[in-house]
Amino acid sequence: MLDKSKHSQAEIAAIMQDMGRKAAAAAKVLATTSSDRKHAALIGAAEALRNNIGKILDANAIDMANGEEQGLSKAMLDRLNLTEDRIFDMANAVCAIAELTDPVGQVIANWDRPNGLNISRVRTPLGVIGVIYESRPNVTADAGSLCLQAGNAVILRGGTDSFNSSRAIHDCMVAGLKSAGLPEHAIQLVPLTDRAAVGEMLKGLNGQIDVIVPRGGRGLVERVQSDARVPVFAHLEGIVHVYVDKSADLNMAINIIIDAKLRRTGICGAAETLLIDKNDADRLAKPLVKALMDAGCEVRGDEAIQALIPQVGAADDADWSTEYLDSIITAGLVDGVNGAIAHINNWSSSHTEAVLAEDPQVVEAFMNQIDSAILMHNASTQFADGGEFGMGAEIGIATGKMHARGPVGVEQLTSFKYVVRGNGQIRG
Repeated sequence: MLDKSKHSQAEIAAIMQDMGRKAAAAAKVLATTSSDRKHAALIGAAEALRNNIGKILDANAIDMANGEEQGLSKAMLDRLNLTEDRIFDMANAVCAIAELTDPVGQVIANWDRPNGLNISRVRTPLGVIGVIYESRPNVTADAGSLCLQAGNAVILRGGTDSFNSSRAIHDCMVAGLKSAGLPEHAIQLVPLTDRAAVGEMLKGLNGQIDVIVPRGGRGLVERVQSDARVPVFAHLEGIVHVYVDKSADLNMAINIIIDAKLRRTGICGAAETLLIDKNDADRLAKPLVKALMDAGCEVRGDEAIQALIPQVGAADDADWSTEYLDSIITAGLVDGVNGAIAHINNWSSSHTEAVLAEDPQVVEAFMNQIDSAILMHNASTQFADGGEFGMGAEIGIATGKMHARGPVGVEQLTSFKYVVRGNGQIRG
C-alpha cells in the first residue's frame, strides 16, 4: 500500500489505470465464479474482521484523533468511529450477504413466442463498480461484499478521514478472497488520498469502470454527477420527513420520532423535519416537541409551532432543506395529510418519508402521492437501511429513478441479458 504523500498527476493516472486493468481482469473471473466460492470468500473475510479487531481499532484510533484535530462534527465523528461491537456488526453483515441468494444467472422472466422461440431475461453482473464514499469505514466491507456477491469487481475510494480504518478493513476483505482462491484485485482500495484519484475514476479508467456509486454529502454527489463519464447511482442527502396525523397514536408517535431523530443523528435515515397536523395541534405538538427537547434535541419551528411552544427557535427557509445530521430538527404545522404531501413534495430529497396515522385513507393518500424512494407507515425512518430490509447491507440509498432505487443491494448491482432459444426459426 502506498503512503499518503502527494503524487504527480501522471503518477496518479498510472496507478488508477493499473487498478482498472486489474479490476477488469478480476471481473471476468467473478462473472463465472460459483456461489460456493463467493460464499467462502465472504465467510473468510468475516472471520478476518473478527480476528483483527485490535488492528482495526488501532487504525481507527488514528483516524479519530486526526478527525478531532481537524474539527469534524460530532455526527461525522460518530460515522467514523468504530467499536468492537460495530466491527462485529460489520462481520455479521458480511456473513448475512454471504447467505443471500446469488443473483447471477437468476431467470427474472421467461416466456414463449408463437413462433416457438423461448426468451429468458437473466441476471448478469455489471462488471467493475467504482464506489466513492466519505467517513464511514464500514462501507469498505459492505460495498466490497455486496459487489462480490453480485459477481462484480470493485474499486473503493474511501474518505481521507477514514483512510487508516478502511485500509485495515480492506486487508481483511483481501484475506477472504485469497482464502477462497479468488483474485485479490476483485476488491481494491485506492491507496491514495489525492483528490485527483477521484477524477480518474470519474473518467471511467478508459472504459474499465461500468458504474459509479457515490456515498457522501451533497458536495461529493454533485461533483460525481457533474463530472462522471459513466453511469451513476445517485444518493443525495436525506432530508427525511415524519408526518404525524390527527389520527396518530400519541405515545407511538413520541417513541418513533425520538428514535427517528436521535438513535443515530449522523445517518441518512435520521429524521430532519417533523410535520404535525394542525387539526389536532393541541394534543400532538406540545408533547412531541417537549419529548424532543427533553432528549437534548434543538427544535426550530415555524410561526405556528413557536406560538404554541415559545421555547422553540425560529426556522428559516434554509432549515427546511437542511440535512442536519445532528441533534436538530425543523418542525411545522400542516393542514392534514394534503398539507404534509404538499410540503414534502416541495422540500424532499426523495430519500425517506414516514406517516404516523391510524386512518387508512390518510396512509393511502401519503403512499400514493409521494414519490420518495422509501415510504414508511408507523415506523422509524432509521429502518431506511439495506440491512434492515433483509439485503445484508447496502452501498447506499439511491434517490434517482433509473435502474436502482432505494437501498442498493446485490440485486441492484446486477444487469440482465436476454437468452433466446430456438429450433431453426428464421424471420424471412
